[in-house]
Amino acid sequence: MSLNRLKETLHACSSSSSEPRTQPRSPQHPARLPRRPPKTSLSQQLLRLEAAASSSSFFSSRPLQLPPAPRPPIEKPREDVEPPSSEDEDERKSRPIIRRCLHPPPAAALESRGPYEPLVLSLPGEHPVVQVPPSINCRLLAHQRDGVRFLYNLYRNNHGGVLGDDMGLGKTIQTIAFLSSVIGKGNGHGQSTNKGKMTGPVLILCPTSVIRNWENEFSEWAEFSVAVYHGPNRDLVLGKIENQGLEVLITSFDTFRIHDKVLCGISWELVVVDEAHRLKNEKSKLYTACLGITTQKRFGLTGTIMQNKIMELFNLFDWVVPGCLGDREHFRAYYDEPLKQGQRLSAPERFVQVADARKKHLVSILREFLLRRTKEETIGHLMLGKEDNIVFCKMSDVQKRVYRRMLQQPDIQILINKDVRCSCGSPLPQVECCKRTEPDGVIWSYLHRENPEGCSICPFCLVLPFLVKLQQISNHLELIKPNPKDELEKQKKDAELAAAVFGADIDLVGGTAKSENFMGLSDAENCGKMRALERLLSLWTGQGDKILLFSYSVRMLDILEKFLIRKGYCFSRFDGTTPMNARQSLVDEFNRSPSKQVFLISTRAGNLGVNLVSANRVVIFDPSWNPAQDLQAQDRSFRYGQRRHVTVFRLLGAGSLEELIYSRQIYKQQLSNIAVSGKIERRYFEGVQDDKKFQGELFGICNLFRDLSDKLFTSEIIEMHGEHGKSSATEATGIREIVDTDLFGSQENRKSSTATTHTDDQKLVDFGIVYAHRNEDVVNMRTDGREKGGADETVQSSLEELLSKNETKHTAMEKSYSSEEKREVARSYSLEQKKKEFSCIASFMGMDDLEFSKWLLSASPHQRSEVLQDYRRKKKNQK
Repeated sequence: MSLNRLKETLHACSSSSSEPRTQPRSPQHPARLPRRPPKTSLSQQLLRLEAAASSSSFFSSRPLQLPPAPRPPIEKPREDVEPPSSEDEDERKSRPIIRRCLHPPPAAALESRGPYEPLVLSLPGEHPVVQVPPSINCRLLAHQRDGVRFLYNLYRNNHGGVLGDDMGLGKTIQTIAFLSSVIGKGNGHGQSTNKGKMTGPVLILCPTSVIRNWENEFSEWAEFSVAVYHGPNRDLVLGKIENQGLEVLITSFDTFRIHDKVLCGISWELVVVDEAHRLKNEKSKLYTACLGITTQKRFGLTGTIMQNKIMELFNLFDWVVPGCLGDREHFRAYYDEPLKQGQRLSAPERFVQVADARKKHLVSILREFLLRRTKEETIGHLMLGKEDNIVFCKMSDVQKRVYRRMLQQPDIQILINKDVRCSCGSPLPQVECCKRTEPDGVIWSYLHRENPEGCSICPFCLVLPFLVKLQQISNHLELIKPNPKDELEKQKKDAELAAAVFGADIDLVGGTAKSENFMGLSDAENCGKMRALERLLSLWTGQGDKILLFSYSVRMLDILEKFLIRKGYCFSRFDGTTPMNARQSLVDEFNRSPSKQVFLISTRAGNLGVNLVSANRVVIFDPSWNPAQDLQAQDRSFRYGQRRHVTVFRLLGAGSLEELIYSRQIYKQQLSNIAVSGKIERRYFEGVQDDKKFQGELFGICNLFRDLSDKLFTSEIIEMHGEHGKSSATEATGIREIVDTDLFGSQENRKSSTATTHTDDQKLVDFGIVYAHRNEDVVNMRTDGREKGGADETVQSSLEELLSKNETKHTAMEKSYSSEEKREVARSYSLEQKKKEFSCIASFMGMDDLEFSKWLLSASPHQRSEVLQDYRRKKKNQK
């Protein structure tokens, strides 16, 4: 686009005359560069231009087409530029000129809360007026403006709270916008926009890996006086605080924990803790150090408010707003125990009712101090969704034999038989009598090499080392061999243990020493997960997909790297050894380069602050005990800016400890949904966390070291207890959709529901998959709290949503609903109904589903509103 065309376009939008101009205004002489206008002015002109163009194109033709590709960037004008040629003049005349609309677009075209409306945070009549600087407000999304209001309301009331949005929704940006309003900082103006109420500096606590990100965001969004208290020059920063020349101080958790006495002595106006779930343990040194902060304005940012236990919820909110949930024992007795007991499969109806009442009460209290939004309810219309598949891979025959031999080791046997009556004739169990120690055990003898009598917690000191060994076997047999980086004595013990569990298969796995054979390590023959991964990568790369491959073990990443080299895939790698200054360049290269097919990532190093939206396939090779870790890994791809449907595959070793790990993930996710969001969750398990009386199938040492190699542990629980009977729903939505859509063809080749499952099962076996399902079919991931399914709980929840505006009217009307009407309400909220409605609107527009989805991503609110109104009118006329 030439300079003349740009001037013509902008002049047509800003001219006050109703007569449109058709000729460009040529400059009479070279003009000096004008003063740069404020960002708000430029953004308003561009938005008006877009609204005018979209309105004219919308009413001119039906059906709507996809928007044209963006024009190339505008070059800066030069004085020596030649005048346009005659061909350029002809081209300009033939090109349609965008004119100013005689009638402004309807109000629907502009959101009621948008960049045109000042975001005033103070109450009417309150002085001074506190508002978000326009240069920041114009760049915020609607949910981010609501988040800024929430934070300011807490601040005005002199207490803190938690911003619990999903990962990738801009919690950092919302915090900076909030701080800009109360401090009075704009962007690009060099002066305060208003005089806020701040009387002291702000402290930001965050992980070390995101310190640089906070610093960059502050410099991009507003002009603060920011310093980082980290590293050798931190003493110089304290001098700035004493001279009142600093507004924001950023430091890491570790630095704050070490220097808490110094930092807690400063009168902070407010404190922001990023990744606030780090305050989940009241016994940790970090939590104790944070208690020394004197300000009551404490704010937490986290997308995973509760990760493992309900008591973590209390610890976080008791620091943010001390006393809001009562004391610790009250919370445990009134909320923690009833919620856990009510989720038990065989819980009496009275327990379920009490749990439901306590759940609603807890959620009502948290609502005052917690704002939590998900991607589906905020930016879901900008994304194509995510599918989280759990794939149970068949272990190889060698893996199964080694796994069983490991369970027969004397170290594990004393744990399994700990409650058996001692053989010496004593009435005491073995663990309290003669079998506390096991000198013949390889691991026990190494752990107690300096204390032959054993330790105070024997034999439970063996639990963690053997859990690690069992999970290593389910991933790859090479992992239980000695690590050359360990001390020499440990390498000898690991080699001794490897020889014991390999047994007759020792030659098949290449001995007990670490293998350096490239062909042997890259071979997937003796690794069930790698055999499944081999087939999946072959299918995905053939479709042009880009894959993120996560693993917790760096040694496993080494093996996978050799595997990818052997198969000829182009890949990048990111782990804890990657230099900090090289990490972002690796991410940028993977996002830009079409040739990069796979990104190998360490889960610990790459689960925070990494944006990899170019990938649409995510593989988690080994699961974590903490479900939040796996969800954070998925969100490296499924975040704002992702333009494709994201498919996640979590690989589990069927019949191994990993099945129990995933079952506990389900249990923890359900408890989190119940306590934080008040959702209805289906009851699967008999086990109750931290209750020795109800350990069920989940908890207790005996369950950890149980041989599951000949069982379908997870599938039996889900299918038998999900609907209290065998159900075909899991088969239809789990295995069949994975088989028909993701592994063996496109959506168009989906088989009919009458097809037999024998062929499906055979295809799964060919892929090395024993069983598969979707995580969202097991855990309630819906944003409105309703359980996926069609039982009475779903009907009740649907009715409550419809009638929640009038509690009294709700009770009367609910009784008048017949059972058939309740079923109709439930059916109207089903996912299948929404899919059919979506397809009908797409057909009305003359598009298929995929084309219509792409149009929705680029359409303006006014266009979407018009289409929906036209569709409803047509539907009403047909009736």
